[in-house]
Amino acid sequence: MRRPTSGCGRFVRRREMIRVTASLASARRSVRSGAPTNPGAPTNPGGAAPGESRWGDRPLPAYNPALVRSTLEPVDENKVKLSVEVGEEEVEEAVDRAWKAIAKEVRVPGFRQGKAPRKVLEARLDPGLARSEALRDAVPDYYVKALRDHDVDAIAAPEIDITAGEESGPVAFDAVVEVRPEIDVPGYDSIEVVIPSPEPDEAAVDEQIERLRSQYAELEVADRPALAGDHVTIDIQGTQDGEPLDGLTADDYMYEVGAGSILPEIDHQLSGSKVGDILVFQAEHPDEDEEPIDFRILVKEVKEKVLPELDDEWAAEASEFETVEELKADLRARLGRIRRGAGQMAVREKMGEALAALVGDNDVPEALIQSEMQNRLHEMSHRLGAQGIGLEQYLAATGNSPEQFKDELRDAGVLAAKVDLALRSVARVEALEVLEADIDEEVGHAASHLGRDVTELREEFEHAQQLQAIRSDISKRKALDWLLERVRIVDEEGNVVDYADLVVEGHEHEALATGDETADETAEPGSAERLDSDEQDTDENHEQDDQA
Repeated sequence: MRRPTSGCGRFVRRREMIRVTASLASARRSVRSGAPTNPGAPTNPGGAAPGESRWGDRPLPAYNPALVRSTLEPVDENKVKLSVEVGEEEVEEAVDRAWKAIAKEVRVPGFRQGKAPRKVLEARLDPGLARSEALRDAVPDYYVKALRDHDVDAIAAPEIDITAGEESGPVAFDAVVEVRPEIDVPGYDSIEVVIPSPEPDEAAVDEQIERLRSQYAELEVADRPALAGDHVTIDIQGTQDGEPLDGLTADDYMYEVGAGSILPEIDHQLSGSKVGDILVFQAEHPDEDEEPIDFRILVKEVKEKVLPELDDEWAAEASEFETVEELKADLRARLGRIRRGAGQMAVREKMGEALAALVGDNDVPEALIQSEMQNRLHEMSHRLGAQGIGLEQYLAATGNSPEQFKDELRDAGVLAAKVDLALRSVARVEALEVLEADIDEEVGHAASHLGRDVTELREEFEHAQQLQAIRSDISKRKALDWLLERVRIVDEEGNVVDYADLVVEGHEHEALATGDETADETAEPGSAERLDSDEQDTDENHEQDDQA
C-alpha cells in the first residue's frame, strides 16, 4: 500500500498551513499585559510611536550644560512645551560637523574626497546649507536632552517650532509633545479572576491513555461498512469542469474516516460505505471564490483499528513504566503541570483584562494606542517573515479582511495601552521602587542572552539613554507581581486557587504562553517520552511573548 507523496498530500498540507496560521492568529490575539515586549531590549527612549518618528532613538553627543538650556510648561491636559535654547558656540560645533559630513559627499578639485577645508566649501556652496543640515541633525538631539533633563515621558512625535537662529546666532525652539498621563485605578486591589480547574481529572488521563493505545493499534480487514476511525483504501479523483485536480487525485490512497484531513464531505460520504462502492458527489471548495469540486471515489478496502489490551505488558512496551498504574501516575503528574501552567497564564491574562476594565476609554491617549498597534504589527510581521509568510498570505489563510485585521489590531492596542497605564498607576500608588540592583539584574539577563559583556552592554544602554525604559519595564513587572500576590483566584466551580500552586518548575507553562492553552493537552503523546517531546516542541516553536 502506498501513500502518494504529492496529490492529496499537497492538499492536506495546504489545509495544515491554514490551520497553523489560524492558530497563530488566535495566539496573537491573546492578552499580553504589562511587562516589556522584549526584556533586555528597551523601547524607544524618546517614547515616540514606532513608524511615526525616531525622536530619541539615538545616543546623545556630549553637551556643555551651560550652552543648552531648557524649560518646561504644561500647555494642555496631556501635553507639555519644552522651550530649548542652544548657545552660539554649541550651534557652531554642530555646523562644523555638518560641513565635515558635506565634505565627504562632494568632490572639490585639488582635494581628496572628504578633505576639502570648510572655507573652500563655503566659497563654492550655499553657506546656509550646512546650518540647515546641522539643525536638521542636532535639533532632535537637543530635544531628547530636554526630555531627559525634565524626565518627560513622551508618547508621540513632537511638534517643533524653531523660534530663533535658523540663519545665524543662538538657536531657540519650542517642542510641544503629548505625554503619558498619570491615572487613578480604583479597585485594582480587589480583583477576582476565574480560571479552569488546574487539576486534571481521570477523564483527561484516560483520554491520553486511549490516544497512546491508538498509536499502538493494528489494522485488520473489516467485513462491514466503514465507521469513523476506520482506515479505507480508495482511488480518489477530484475534478473541476471535467479537468482532474492534481492535488485531489490518487490511487490506493489510505484515508482515516472522520479525520477531516481533506474535506468534511469526503468523511460524510465514506462513513457507511462498503468495499466496491463508487461514491460520486460534489463538495464545496475551501476557497469560496472557487467552483465546487466533483468527486469520484472507489472504496477498495476497509480496515478497523484493533487496540492493544490495557495491561501491564502493553504499558511496559509503550513506555518506560512497568505497570499501567505507573504510566497513569506519570501522565497525571505531567497533565497536572501543564494545567497548572495554563492556569498561571490564564490568571495573568485575565488580570490584564480586569485591569483594563478599570481604565476609562477617555483616559487612553490615541497616540499610545497607535504606538501599541505599531508595536504589535512590527512583531507580527517579524514572526511571519521568519516563517516565510507575508501579511497578505496570512490574511488569506485566516480568512480575515484587512478591515477585520485592523479592528483586531486596534482592540489589542487599546487593551495593552490600558494595562500599561494601570500598571504604572499601581507602581506609583504602592511606591514600588526600582533599585539599581534590579537594573543590574535586567541588564545581566540581556547580556547573557546576547552573549555580551555585562559592563559593556550597560555602558551602551547608558550612552543610548535607554536605562529609563528598562526602569519603567521593571516597575510594571513589580506592579504585576504585587497584584498577583493579592488577586483572588477561583476555578469554575468556585474553589479558591493559590497562585503559588500554579507556578511550575521547568518550561511547561512557557509552552502555553501563546494563548493556546490546550495545545499540549490535546497533542498525541505517544508515550511518556512523547509528552516530553511535545512540550519541548511547543516551547521551541512558540517564542514566549508574554507581556505580563
